[in-house]
Amino acid sequence: MEIKRVFDIQNKLKVIAASKDDIVCAKENKKWVKHSVTNFIDISNYVASGLLQLGLQKNDIVGIMANNRPEWNFVDYGAQKAGIITAPIYPTVSNDDLKFILNHSEAKAIFISDKGIFQKLATLEAELPHLKFVISFNEINGVINFKEFLEKGKSNFDQNILTQIQSTITENDLLSILYTSGTTGSPKGAMITHKNMLSNVAACQNIAPFETSWRALSFLPLNHVYERFVNTLYFFHGVSIYYAENFETIGDNCKEIHPQVFVAVPRIFERVFEKICNAGEKLTGFKRKIFDLSVHLAEKYELEGANGIWYEAQRKLCDILVYSKWRAAIGGNISCIVSGGAALNPRLERIFTCANIRMLQGYGLTETCVVISVNRYDKGALKFGTVGLPISNVEVKIAEDDGEILMKGPSLMKGYFKNPEATSESIDSDGWFHTGDVGEFIEGKFLKITDRKKEIFKNSAGKYISPVKLENKIKESKFVENCMVVGEGQKFASAIIIPAIQNYKEYCATNNIEWKSTDEMLKSDELKQLISTHVKNINTGLAQYEQLKRCEIINANWTVDGGEVTPKLTLKRKIIAEKNKATINKIFSVD
Repeated sequence: MEIKRVFDIQNKLKVIAASKDDIVCAKENKKWVKHSVTNFIDISNYVASGLLQLGLQKNDIVGIMANNRPEWNFVDYGAQKAGIITAPIYPTVSNDDLKFILNHSEAKAIFISDKGIFQKLATLEAELPHLKFVISFNEINGVINFKEFLEKGKSNFDQNILTQIQSTITENDLLSILYTSGTTGSPKGAMITHKNMLSNVAACQNIAPFETSWRALSFLPLNHVYERFVNTLYFFHGVSIYYAENFETIGDNCKEIHPQVFVAVPRIFERVFEKICNAGEKLTGFKRKIFDLSVHLAEKYELEGANGIWYEAQRKLCDILVYSKWRAAIGGNISCIVSGGAALNPRLERIFTCANIRMLQGYGLTETCVVISVNRYDKGALKFGTVGLPISNVEVKIAEDDGEILMKGPSLMKGYFKNPEATSESIDSDGWFHTGDVGEFIEGKFLKITDRKKEIFKNSAGKYISPVKLENKIKESKFVENCMVVGEGQKFASAIIIPAIQNYKEYCATNNIEWKSTDEMLKSDELKQLISTHVKNINTGLAQYEQLKRCEIINANWTVDGGEVTPKLTLKRKIIAEKNKATINKIFSVD
């Protein structure tokens, strides 16, 4: 079956999963509402018809600003079928970025999920000259309701009109414009074609042993290319998608649906392991000893039985008594989990893989839609501490002058929308995309990310320091929620550290330390000592010029709404530095 446009996947679903009644699902009023393949196809047809009834035409643009839910896909595939381009927008986007995206894209309509988003739009109404229609999935007074929109589309549905439009859509037509919320400047709209998305699906279709009987739990934002891509991959294989209610219910939702696969960013896995360790610390006697052994073994795990027979015997015992409980906590049926979006600590890779939770780390960018390289199931195709092997249909090389990772291939974006200058800065005359990441090949084939080109800084002695590497080490402590390494142009490197309040509370309760106000506890000698000891341990493995001194604990919460991080949770360093100027000056003794 030829699949040239993303919406052609629905034709494949008719063949491989025609009778499936749960191809895409979400909770409503605490009950799972399931949509069949037939329902998915019909509703997307009515969306296409409804958009045409509003007067939209091929190559017009519509926004989608909503949480993960089946309707997101109905609109996405419906717009595709009418030749209309989508511009997904994070629900948490700032007002300035929202205004920029809607005006820059000239979106004529936008689909939203709730009243909060509508109120955001309402404050900008006078500044959005192109936006004509707002359609809401939830009921909002005075706003076109999605059900009414569908009814109009259904009553005016004409398959011949859609067939005619679809005959003009090619693989090189735009599927979507994905606006990247970078750490500086206005968002840039990466133009993604049908070919970009489908070439990546083709190259990644066998990274795991997908079956149509599988269920996937989805919770990363569909507005981002990472989750958007894996959802496309799931549909390609007929895998059912269940949308988690929110980040706090991931564990409960796993136990309800028993998924075989999900993808996440490293912070999710860090929190999962923190919970495991917190539970282990409450154990006593033999149970505590076997728990400690299981973690100790997992930290030293090597692939393919390389640790020997005695190690594997101990591992088998730990699997029966400990690791099986870890798997049960995420549903008991997990075949693989994929990590992306940021660097994953190799320690976590070893621990989860040892526990028979296959973890595959990958790498890619919005502009490469999305995967450049990924670890695989196959023997010899996985290496801890790397982002795996480049996928089959892309070329990857390391720039000789500065070690930057360069890529070219069919999944590379068409360019930045209405921004030829930014396009030419990112894609050189030979067609190589400059990722901005620095890396190397291990064993001549496994790609390893070593730095972020724009984030490396020099100290006053001219030595280069990678803040990301040090931040990942700092965050290995369960008492650290977030941190940022500072020290550009200074004599030494340091960090501002946000403590993990809940974990410290539990520590205080266990050690009979009276909990006073949060402000007082953040200044406590006990917390300072816990973090100081961790930093000293880190320093023993660092070069002299990298070692961290005078780290400061701060009471803060870095969020997308607050402007300190991007929706992908990348630090906006300049903004954080400005907001914490007094603390940073104190570290470096500047009046």
